[in-house]
Amino acid sequence: MQHKKPWITHSSKEIYSNPWISLTEHDVTNPGGGQSIYGKVHYKNWALGIIPLDENQNTWLVGQHRYTLDEYSWEIPMGGGPLEIPKLESAKRELKEETGLTASKWTEICKIHTSNSVTDEVGIAYLAEDLTDGETEFEETEDLQIKKLPFKEAVAMCDRGEITDSLSVAAIYRLARILNL
Repeated sequence: MQHKKPWITHSSKEIYSNPWISLTEHDVTNPGGGQSIYGKVHYKNWALGIIPLDENQNTWLVGQHRYTLDEYSWEIPMGGGPLEIPKLESAKRELKEETGLTASKWTEICKIHTSNSVTDEVGIAYLAEDLTDGETEFEETEDLQIKKLPFKEAVAMCDRGEITDSLSVAAIYRLARILNL
């Protein structure tokens, strides 16, 4: 089914840009006919999350202090991947960096728009299986704690509100459905 586009853009002006995001202000006519502005945050990377799962249904979470929230956050291993590089290539790099793990089997399990009212960011989550241990390769901005736990416990952490990152929650619940948990 084709939907009409009810917003009319008259002009656009970039307000801010850095290597990760840009902010554009659009002069628009909204669906009700009113004139207004709309701000859009454009992400220059994919948001990529990975759920590593071993043969015993254990997974790994990473914990870190998130500057934007000024809070500690437990999440699935994740990071950004430049839009011009294949998503899976970047996901493999992120898993290795944050956990030291490599995987020989990869399955895309979900795609989300992280906040479609203000941003065009797309999050992709993968299931990584057939795992091999290795050394982490943290980036300068990462001070991570790594926790191995049963996947069912990660689901319970979401249920209790202990995991709040949107891509982590979506991916964990999606995988729980796939595994019929």
